[in-house]
Amino acid sequence: MLEMNFISIFLKLFSPEVITILVGASPISELRGAIPLALGVFGFSPLRAFLFSWFGNLIPAIFLLIWLGPISDFLSRHSLLAKKFFDWLFVRTRKKFSVNYETLGSIALIVFVAIPFPLTGVWSGSVAAFLFGFSKRRSFFLISLGAAIAGIIVTITSLGLLKVF
Repeated sequence: MLEMNFISIFLKLFSPEVITILVGASPISELRGAIPLALGVFGFSPLRAFLFSWFGNLIPAIFLLIWLGPISDFLSRHSLLAKKFFDWLFVRTRKKFSVNYETLGSIALIVFVAIPFPLTGVWSGSVAAFLFGFSKRRSFFLISLGAAIAGIIVTITSLGLLKVF
């Protein structure tokens, strides 16, 4: 019952546009949740649903790309445990995926973000771009492109024009 009250209050406090942006920015739902919400619940046009969801989805990428480096550096400087963890993570990730990264590079990041499956998307793509050392500008461009492709796929699927399963 408490959840329903919270949801009702949330829906009354914010406009459909703001809610769509917030759902698009959230790490679990991203575009996969925001576009169907905007289309089905709020009655947005497909273009409007796509644009508000895509915009919301890109907000976390900006902050993640800017702050992941400084936060990991700070933690590594102030904690031996954090330093060991980040050293292990960077070495492991680059070693495990170096063949794919070297072969596919930018395309791999776009495809990773574009596939609208759980654990892929802007949040994970931002972390991957950071781990592989992509520049911030390049990362944001590639992630934006991948998110746009994902948004098109989700919009078309939500409209029933594409049968996924």
